[in-house]
Amino acid sequence: MRLTTKGRYAVTAMLDLALHQRGEPVSVYDVAERQGISTAYLEQLFARMRRAGLLESVRGPGGGYQFARSIDDISVSDIVTAVGEGVDVTRCHGAADCQDGGQCLTHDLWADLSDQIDGYLRQVTLASLVERADVRPSGSGAAANGSLIAARQL
Repeated sequence: MRLTTKGRYAVTAMLDLALHQRGEPVSVYDVAERQGISTAYLEQLFARMRRAGLLESVRGPGGGYQFARSIDDISVSDIVTAVGEGVDVTRCHGAADCQDGGQCLTHDLWADLSDQIDGYLRQVTLASLVERADVRPSGSGAAANGSLIAARQL
C-alpha cells in the first residue's frame, strides 16, 4: 500500500485540529503553520473533509474548522477516503484485470491484504491518536518527515 502525501497530510491535519480545537474553530493557517503544509493545499483537503461530513466550517472573525462529529467516531479510514485516497494494494486497483485483462495469480492475496489494512484503519480513531500523540516541540525538518509537531495545552 502506498499512502500518498495527500492522505498523510489529511490525517496529520485532522490530528492537529483534534489537539488544538479546545471548543473553538481552528484556522487552516494555524494548522498549516504548525505542520509545515501549504495553506492552499490544506484548504482543499479540509473542503473535501467538510463535504464528507467530517468537518464544519465557521466563517467570520475567529472562524475556521471544527469537527462535525465526535473524534471518537472519525477513523483514519474515514479521513483517507474523504480526500480521495483508498486502501488498495492490488496492481489493478481492485478491477481484477491485472494480467492482460484477466486476474493475476496473487490478486486475491492483495485484495485480502487491502481489506485487512482498511479494517485496521477503521479501528484507529482520532480520539485514539490523541491519546497516544507523540508531542514534540517544533524542530527543524520534523514536518517534512511527517512527524506531528504540536504543543498540547491542557
